[in-house]
Amino acid sequence: MRITREFDVYQVTFLPRLFPVNVYLVEEEQGLTLIDTGMPFSLKGILETAASLGKPITTIILTHAHADHVGALDGLKDALPDAEVCISSRDAKLLTGDTSLLPHEPQTPVRGSVPKGIRTQPDRLLEDGDQIGSLVAIASPGHTPGHMAFMDTRSRVLIVGDAYQVRGGLAVSGRVRPLFPFPALATWNREAALASGKRLAELEPSVLAVGHGRMLRQPAAAMRAAVADAQQRLQPAGGQR
Repeated sequence: MRITREFDVYQVTFLPRLFPVNVYLVEEEQGLTLIDTGMPFSLKGILETAASLGKPITTIILTHAHADHVGALDGLKDALPDAEVCISSRDAKLLTGDTSLLPHEPQTPVRGSVPKGIRTQPDRLLEDGDQIGSLVAIASPGHTPGHMAFMDTRSRVLIVGDAYQVRGGLAVSGRVRPLFPFPALATWNREAALASGKRLAELEPSVLAVGHGRMLRQPAAAMRAAVADAQQRLQPAGGQR
């Protein structure tokens, strides 16, 4: 396990050399907000890190409902029954294991490891622009239909889940990086992911914090380059494959 800090955001990385899975603890005045829960084995490390910071976890936010981001959710809710669990209203459906698509959505199959048997039900369903403490929710569909990113309004640290990846090279979700292809292979719709990647790049964050890989300082130019690369590679394909 590795812990890295940028401003009020602590990145907790499990399996950092083999298959890095990140969760984030965002420090607020009265407590901690946890973004994503990693794998089931992440439970102990999350609780120990929060204890070392001397504040309780009061809120749990999920960027999306893939198994490597919600794996310790039930264990955390058992340990922290008063913590408020938040997820986008769209991916709340995915959290129940329902991969069906809405009529207005691109009808490309939902990919990746969708959880089965999650007991925890969200306490709050999020929409674009909602505020959760110091964080603002930013709809970023593409990796999943209801994927969300979160920006800390104090420091402009942007926590993007799998809307971008850093491991294997910075890329928008859906763009395969051979050294770490898994986020791309788990992406639902590349056109939507590209549009979300562009929107997130335009926010010009101070730090980019992803689901897999290290945090990247002053990432705006690199994010724009990743968007241009994804756009160039998507155009010849003539659409979603």
